[in-house]
Amino acid sequence: MSDAADHLLEFDEYADAIADAAVVLRDNAARSGLDAAVPTCPGWTVQDLLVHQGSVHRWATAALHGERLDVDTAQREGAGATDLLEWLGDGVDDLLRTLDRTPEDHPAWFFLADAPPARLAWARRQCHETTIHAVDAMTTSLGHPPTARQVWFGARLAADGIDELLTGFLPRESTRFRPGPRERVLSVVPHEGERAWSVRFTPGAVTSRRCGRHDVPSADTTLVGSAVDLYLALWNRAGHGQDVEERGEPILAAWSTEQKVTWR
Repeated sequence: MSDAADHLLEFDEYADAIADAAVVLRDNAARSGLDAAVPTCPGWTVQDLLVHQGSVHRWATAALHGERLDVDTAQREGAGATDLLEWLGDGVDDLLRTLDRTPEDHPAWFFLADAPPARLAWARRQCHETTIHAVDAMTTSLGHPPTARQVWFGARLAADGIDELLTGFLPRESTRFRPGPRERVLSVVPHEGERAWSVRFTPGAVTSRRCGRHDVPSADTTLVGSAVDLYLALWNRAGHGQDVEERGEPILAAWSTEQKVTWR
């Protein structure tokens, strides 16, 4: 079990962020229409995006209840919903009610390494799941990825999402991204706050650790920028205008095409 320092937001902040992102997702989806293509999710329409997000909300809710949801069945339910936006909203409401009623020490299943207790971990995961897909909906509505100034969230949420990606997702065996055939070290250093990260890529594994922004180990590549710009870039939602500086060997071009997050 991780201690409180391993996450940057508190439970109520995660819950509020889920609700806020769901509003952004729904509003932008309604503006674009269900048939619009989602540039940041190649091959998906807005309908696909909403079906996916609503299914993931239901998947997380089921996990908190100690159940395993058949995601394919949930996706078929969403695709056949008379009002897809209402179906999405129902899933968000149920997720938030379930999170609120779940005890802090509830021993639910969770799938990421180095995670806080399950209730907090699921709140965190759905915070960033919903936030990133709301960015996808904004991208569709705007016609381009939003800039750091256009999104509705700030540096603390962004830094927390960077932490989840680098320390939770990257060390999983399913991670296939490697920046080259030899060992490489990547540092990620936001302008704000005191936290930074060091990620070591070897042919067989990825290891990540947190460090202070003034105590970053030497690296082959260092990414520096605002926490929001780094969040969008590392989650592959950055536009051409994202202000992220690459010091040392380039990595972002390969990252944007090869680093993929799988959720099951």
